[in-house]
Amino acid sequence: MTELPGIVIAGASGRMGQMLIRSVMESDKMRLVGALERPGHDWVGQDVGVAMGGAALGAQVFDDPLEPMARAQAVIDFTAPEATIALSKIAAQARAAHIIGTTGMTDEQIAQLEPAARHCPIVRAGNMSLGVNLLVQLTKQVAAALDEDFDIEVIEAHHHHKVDAPSGTALMLGEAAAAGRGVDLAQVRDAARDGITGARTRGDIGFSVVRGGDIVGEHEVLFAGAGERIVLRHMATDRALFAKGALRAALWAQDKVPGEYDMLDVLGLKR
Repeated sequence: MTELPGIVIAGASGRMGQMLIRSVMESDKMRLVGALERPGHDWVGQDVGVAMGGAALGAQVFDDPLEPMARAQAVIDFTAPEATIALSKIAAQARAAHIIGTTGMTDEQIAQLEPAARHCPIVRAGNMSLGVNLLVQLTKQVAAALDEDFDIEVIEAHHHHKVDAPSGTALMLGEAAAAGRGVDLAQVRDAARDGITGARTRGDIGFSVVRGGDIVGEHEVLFAGAGERIVLRHMATDRALFAKGALRAALWAQDKVPGEYDMLDVLGLKR
């Protein structure tokens, strides 16, 4: 029997990291070969199951990704931009798929992933749920059908621990709306309003951000015209859907040539 693909989970101690570890262990299509944490973290050197407060899982927590990556076919990474860039180089050396759910990356940081993508498949998405990626496609289609008489506002809400704003998903939606209109989001983005800002600029794509409590993730795209509004909305109530999407991406990437992909590729929604 062919051995199941080996998976490494980065950011093991985080909420998403622990959920990903549990999801891999519950899967009959992959196996956990190791987990990663930053140097000096209490979990380093421990069995990841024990570190999580349960039974041993037979997979260790490493602070050096070289050893587990040498035995892996994919690494799933919901960490931070600089950590993701560093890990991309190791994934390229190992020829392992790099599944990136890290948000808050700048255009310059994203560009630093390009050398690694010449040697391994990279699947990067601000959100890995099926529903959100369908919302992205719908946003692009609606934006293409409506002219600038309709103002576009992306409204997002997350828990109070989230450190980046707007969310990666909100930016995905903004990019989709801009693509539908045939414009560059950077030229029409309106992401900060405070004080006397003046009237809204025609054609701008606005962003509104909420942070509070334990909100998993809510995203809404509002098309506001004179006398009517169109609202597209997605609400996530369980982070498990993000883990499910990431695992699906890791399996999908196994037979793919090196390059940069997103969840629209994984889900067969790319047009």
